[in-house]
Amino acid sequence: METTLYIPPLGLAGQFGTPAAGFEAAVVFAHGTSSGRTSPRNVRVAARLREAGFATLLMDLLTEEEKADPANQFDVHRQSERLLLAVRHLRATTAVERKPIGFFGAGSGAASALIAAGRAAEHDGIGAVVCRGGRPDLAEEWLNAVAAPTLLVVGGKDAPALDLNNDAFARLHCTKALEVVPGAGRLFEETGKLDQVADSARSWFATHLLKAANG
Repeated sequence: METTLYIPPLGLAGQFGTPAAGFEAAVVFAHGTSSGRTSPRNVRVAARLREAGFATLLMDLLTEEEKADPANQFDVHRQSERLLLAVRHLRATTAVERKPIGFFGAGSGAASALIAAGRAAEHDGIGAVVCRGGRPDLAEEWLNAVAAPTLLVVGGKDAPALDLNNDAFARLHCTKALEVVPGAGRLFEETGKLDQVADSARSWFATHLLKAANG
């Protein structure tokens, strides 16, 4: 089941989806530049996660007006704050409540997810992070603060992203893994490659979120 969820006071919308059989953990998606809750790649990954028993939230991190200014698209600190507001709203208004929550970040959203996870150690508690390609390096000093188990997934044909992810990986001090998907480019558009990302994300979240939910 999917419902539209509005996150005040930002006026941003999200699609909150839950499996018919219920769920024990949720995953919040952080999109990359100029993208939002309708991102086809993240919509597909979210559907696979719901099949595996996770609730999902795909939300816009920028308003339409903000998207028109290119400077806003890489404002990962503002977007990380909005992710944390979404987490608090989920806990306060939905059946997520105190269930474990993870982040799935794509593109520059990888940095937003990692910054939010680093900040969440103070009060919100994020249980796991998965980043698909993108720019985790933009999280900068917040990489040192990430406590949640973190998986970085990179396309084997995306040499620039591989270098940036290797650098970010070295700076993480949490439980971590770096997975290179052979033959995949920046957007994982090749046949079957995005499904590999979804399978890896499902396994990572099952290990680190469902394990926490079940004690």
